[in-house]
Amino acid sequence: MAILLFKIYIAILFLSIGASLLAGGFYLVKDDSKSKRLVTTLTFRVTLSILLFVSLFVGFRFGWIQPHSAGF
Repeated sequence: MAILLFKIYIAILFLSIGASLLAGGFYLVKDDSKSKRLVTTLTFRVTLSILLFVSLFVGFRFGWIQPHSAGF
């Protein structure tokens, strides 16, 4: 059960990173130059990416996720 919850957590992190990327693109195109929302979304996305990297490392270390070959 814990492994399934960890995989759902990883998927939510991926989706959050994608949503932050889309929001940043929207703010890049539509916002005025004095707004700080683009910088905020970039900071949020970088923080989520670091959290994802650390989470994947911890999951691999505890054996919750396993690498597999690409089949080449």
